[in-house]
Amino acid sequence: MKSLLRLLLHSVFLAPSFPTYSSSPQDCVIVLHGLGRTAFSMSLIEDALTRGNYLVWNEGYPSTSGSIEELSGTTIREGLAFCDHNKAAAVHFVTHSLGGILVRQYLQHNTISNLGRIVMLSPPNHGSEVADLLKDYTIYRFILGPAAQQLGTDKGGLTEKLGPVKGEIGIITGVSSSDPWFSPVIPGDDDGKVSVESAKLEEMSDFLTVPNGHTFIMRDETVIEQILNFIREGNFSRAELQQTHD
Repeated sequence: MKSLLRLLLHSVFLAPSFPTYSSSPQDCVIVLHGLGRTAFSMSLIEDALTRGNYLVWNEGYPSTSGSIEELSGTTIREGLAFCDHNKAAAVHFVTHSLGGILVRQYLQHNTISNLGRIVMLSPPNHGSEVADLLKDYTIYRFILGPAAQQLGTDKGGLTEKLGPVKGEIGIITGVSSSDPWFSPVIPGDDDGKVSVESAKLEEMSDFLTVPNGHTFIMRDETVIEQILNFIREGNFSRAELQQTHD
C-alpha cells in the first residue's frame, strides 16, 4: 500500500507535465539555443515553426553550468519526452552554436527511431579559435563554464572526437563578423566566433552561408525561412535566397 502511494505521489508531483496539442500525429521540433543564451533567443524560430504546424519544444537549459556530455543527456531527453508525450510522427532539431554540439554528442551513443532533419546555425563543429584564445582566462571560465572549455580546436578536444551522425543535416553559418575584434584570430571567412570551415561536417546534406554574425543569425527572417525549407524538403532554397537579394 505504501509503495502504491509513493508511486501515485511521484506521478502527480514529480513526473514532467506537458501540454497535449493534437490528437493526430505532428512532427516535433526540438530547439536548442547557444552558449550563455536563453530560449528567448530562439523565439522567432519557435513562432515560425508553430505557425508551420509543428510541435515545438524550446526551453532554456543551463548552458554555462555543465559539460557538453551532461547537458546533451539531460536537455535532449527532456525535449524527446515532450515529443513522445505528443506522439510526434518525427523529431527534428534546430540548433544555434553549442546546441548543435549537444545533438552530435547525444547521437554518438543514442538512437532516435523517428529522427527527422537537423538544422544547425553557426555550429563550432571543429571548435572555435575564440575558445582557444580565451580558455585560460579565469573570467571566461567563470562566466561561460565547463562547456566553453570544450569548444577549442585542438585535435584531442571533444569536437574532433565526435564521429559522424546519421540523419539529414543542414548547416547555415554567417560570413559577417558580429565580433570583429575576434576575426583576426579566425582563419578564413567567419561570423565573429566560428569559421565557415569549422561549421562544416562531412555528412551534411546541405550548407549555406549568409551575411550574418554569430550573435543574431537565429533572428534573421531569411535564415528562418531556410530553416523551414530544410525541415520540409531536406535542402535549402537557392531560389528564395536569390529573390531576397534581387
